[in-house]
Amino acid sequence: MTYQEEKRLLHGGDYNPDQWLAYPDILAQDMALMQASKVNTVSVGIFAWSALEPREGEFHFDWLDKIFDDVDKMGGNVILATPSGARPAWLSAAYPEVLRTTEKQEKLAHGGRHNHCFSSPIYRQKVAIINRKLAERYGQHPALYMWHISNEYGGDCHCAYCQENFRSWLKAKYGTLAALNAAWWGAFWSHTYTDWTQISSPSSLGETMVHGMNLDWKRFVTDQTIDFYEHEIKEIRVLTPDVPITTNFMGDGDDLIPFQSLDYGKFAAHVDVISWDCYPAWHNDWGSTADLAAKVGFINDQYRALKQQPFLIMESTPSLVNWHPVNKAKRPGMHLLSSMQFLAHGSDSVMYFQWRKSRGSSEKFHGAVVDHDGRTENRVFKDVTAVGDALDKLANLKGSNKTARVAIIYDWDNDWALADAQGFSDASKRYPQTLQDHYRFFWDHDIPVDVITSDQALAKYDLVIAPMLYLMRQETMAKLADFVAKGGHLVSSYMTGYVDENDLAYLGGWPKPLQSLFGINVTETDTLYPKDRNGLLAAGQVFEVTDYCSLFEVKTAKTLATYTADFYQNQAAVVANLYGQGQAYYIGARTGYDYLAAFYTDLVDTLGLTNQWVVLSDPDVSVQSRQSDEITYHFVMNFSETDKTITVCEPTVDLLTGQAISKEIKLSPYQVSVLTSRN
Repeated sequence: MTYQEEKRLLHGGDYNPDQWLAYPDILAQDMALMQASKVNTVSVGIFAWSALEPREGEFHFDWLDKIFDDVDKMGGNVILATPSGARPAWLSAAYPEVLRTTEKQEKLAHGGRHNHCFSSPIYRQKVAIINRKLAERYGQHPALYMWHISNEYGGDCHCAYCQENFRSWLKAKYGTLAALNAAWWGAFWSHTYTDWTQISSPSSLGETMVHGMNLDWKRFVTDQTIDFYEHEIKEIRVLTPDVPITTNFMGDGDDLIPFQSLDYGKFAAHVDVISWDCYPAWHNDWGSTADLAAKVGFINDQYRALKQQPFLIMESTPSLVNWHPVNKAKRPGMHLLSSMQFLAHGSDSVMYFQWRKSRGSSEKFHGAVVDHDGRTENRVFKDVTAVGDALDKLANLKGSNKTARVAIIYDWDNDWALADAQGFSDASKRYPQTLQDHYRFFWDHDIPVDVITSDQALAKYDLVIAPMLYLMRQETMAKLADFVAKGGHLVSSYMTGYVDENDLAYLGGWPKPLQSLFGINVTETDTLYPKDRNGLLAAGQVFEVTDYCSLFEVKTAKTLATYTADFYQNQAAVVANLYGQGQAYYIGARTGYDYLAAFYTDLVDTLGLTNQWVVLSDPDVSVQSRQSDEITYHFVMNFSETDKTITVCEPTVDLLTGQAISKEIKLSPYQVSVLTSRN
């Protein structure tokens, strides 16, 4: 079934029949179990290169032919992966150049995954061959739904090929060594380059202190990865022009911050549909369920907003994972709740890793729809089936989107540069987490948010939030000023506007465009030790200040809050400045959530951004909505372990249960209801 024809929400996941070719009874059982669990889509071939090409030039497709035909017979879809994420042993043995080289110039041995050089000509050649074979064989198969290119791209290589490609990339960017030396401030420590061959990638064996180089290397790695991806899809695009293409993005760490190794803002333009792999550590011992749910919401809203369209969850777990420090199972109700949260923020799928647990190796205890026992009576299989039932009931949701009047800017260049900055405090910069803190107010109050890059358009928003834009281009300053001048409201903060796109400090003080925009001149930033505290006095109330305090001269701005201690006691800490038809706010200190809540409550009321459908909310109950032409779908989700009650403006019917719901909605722990209203 084609992408355009499929009306169902996708349900299924990574299927690895190549691991079970010696077990025909298990392969036969899989199709029956898929139908029993309401699975309609499988991702196949992700790590199947050794099964597809067991020896160089010898291709075996019979097993994959059968999978395609069997999935087609049950009315399902195949998302076909290219197998470049893990090469077969014969390829590493015959062509060791395909393996990566570390920053210490160590050539890696065969093993693992993502252990391949994106620059290697022979690797590109072998990838092109297998990809073309797949496209020629399955490009017209009725079950082919989408292409899944490689798997979770990431990492870098420092081999001779990559060094030369880095130099070529730098030549294309700077043109001359004089321009490069100026951008990298080459006179520092006598690091002026007089020949392109003198430049190597950042390495602990050599250079790590040239911040412009470090930043350019990260940009190069993104561009090189995208170039490899474009190489992978070149013939696929020609042979199957109507089949959409994706590759699975990721989040990073326990906080689920945006993936740090690649600029997904740039990568997003190269995929037809964004998909991502989401593995929150539910029921952990360091934060509440609502805390983690808000962080999941942040990344969901980012991947939806990058292309302003629905995305796909390509991987999640129906139970647990095997790579967290502690691998705790989802509690009853959490699988349905967390799956519905994906839909609520814009996903058109709930997919899993994995369909069936591997029998051996590292992922044999990673959660799966089908456990080693192969039974349908266990809790996980029943939970998955319940999600499949829910997706059937919500099929009309597919293709609908979210409308947001609030945007938060996340910038990968800024994140990399700020993390590399040798100043402030290494432990407390926390740029992505700071954005999550600002986002949390809107999540708590059921106000939709787009998480965008600094390159995206701003005109559709009433409020743009851009804290800690340490690296800010002149173009970004002009863009933000234009947004405010035309009536927008902008919120920024400490550690903003320090360096340009080359990570060079601005001369002459804080940039003049920012001084005009915010009505202040930032003169100093005080970094506090972990035990240090200051206070912020606003509207007669004192709020605690930690980590960072900006000191600034007030020019045209109005002071909203002042410091309560230290040598800058009584000086301005938060200001608002009228600029054109709009207003810009500068929060000079890092505060707790209490101050952000007070600040945004007033701003949201002023701008009329409150959720009109919710009359009485609860911060542990998230209400997220998607709109079609005629209907708005409201997901009401209790991310807590206690009973909750909220009030909405009209009675309706729960699409999941068919029950009538009054204006007062009572929710048990982890309960979710999906309600509708007419537009």
